[in-house]
Amino acid sequence: MVEARLAKKRKANLGKATVAPITELATRSTSAKGASETAPATMFIEDVRAILRQARRGAYAEANHIMVQAYWNIGRRIVREEQGGKHRADYGQFLIRNLARQLGDEFGGGVSVANLWNFRLFYLTFPAEAKLYAVRRVLTWTHWRILMRLQDPDARDFYTRESAENGWKTRQLERNIATHYFQRVLKPRKTSKGKKRAILKPTAATSPRASAASPVEFVKDPYVLEFLGLPDSPALPEEQLENAITLRLRDFLMELGKGFSFVGRQFRVSTETSHFFVDLVFYNYLLKCFVLIDLKTRALNHADIGQMDMYVRLFDDLKRGEQDNPTLGIILCAHKDDTMVRYSVLSESQQLFASQYRLVLPSEEELRDELCRRNILHGPDTKIVP
Repeated sequence: MVEARLAKKRKANLGKATVAPITELATRSTSAKGASETAPATMFIEDVRAILRQARRGAYAEANHIMVQAYWNIGRRIVREEQGGKHRADYGQFLIRNLARQLGDEFGGGVSVANLWNFRLFYLTFPAEAKLYAVRRVLTWTHWRILMRLQDPDARDFYTRESAENGWKTRQLERNIATHYFQRVLKPRKTSKGKKRAILKPTAATSPRASAASPVEFVKDPYVLEFLGLPDSPALPEEQLENAITLRLRDFLMELGKGFSFVGRQFRVSTETSHFFVDLVFYNYLLKCFVLIDLKTRALNHADIGQMDMYVRLFDDLKRGEQDNPTLGIILCAHKDDTMVRYSVLSESQQLFASQYRLVLPSEEELRDELCRRNILHGPDTKIVP
């Protein structure tokens, strides 16, 4: 009897052990089947979503292009109607008021008096249709309205070109104008002997696109770093400045300008006997070279120049690739003495630069003094034309 009961119990347990794996296998099979069906469905939905988003962006860009062209054509027609393009303010005011009144009911606020004056100014500011055609698909009407306010033709051409090439949003364009980006780009400097120093240019073989560019077109003085939110204090630690830059790296890259990419901070360069650490290392793909930045929250001195000269030589010897151009070094300092710069290796070197940084937006007077000091403007009464 006992043996019979044990045999029956073993048979029951065997049945349970057999059913459980089969049930579990069936569950796993169902889950796998569901997952395999869900994955293609999700991919299908994402593909359609991507198509629609791309179409929406394309439609917006095309609509923007068409409207910008229409505004320019309206401006040209208004100017031509004003006595064959001659400027007569009295007739022009009547013409624009009448035009706004006649078309207002049909087209709404888009043809208001203020907008029609903007269209007229748009054409007068950018009369060359060929130049407009090259960038009109990229820049929005808001970009053009900002650019129309600039009185200096060279600055206006510069900001138009840079906005189109670098994809500046309108907020970035306004900031760069407010911080006098155009005026802060370095010009060829004079040596201690009064001659303009030679300009180092990338070779056409290594960088066809940048063959006409020079490092001085990519270096500013001063750099405006108000976005870091740091106090303008002489006691600012260098480590705090470096940390703030890395935390706001995107903004710092935009302030550096086009072509820069971040490589590392406290970048170690080792020789057989020593280790050296560069504060910030970047690479500029347009110039095809490394760019080293050494931060100094005090006045520039000779030791700083010698240190950067050594860093540049080390990088050229140990890190520079065969297709790379010579390394550039920028000492970013709180203050610098122009006499020291003029009579140091900085005045002759094609690879070393010293630039000041500003933690607050400079006023027009401060910037005017700075540019006069660098012989870009020619007197204390010279006005900076945006």
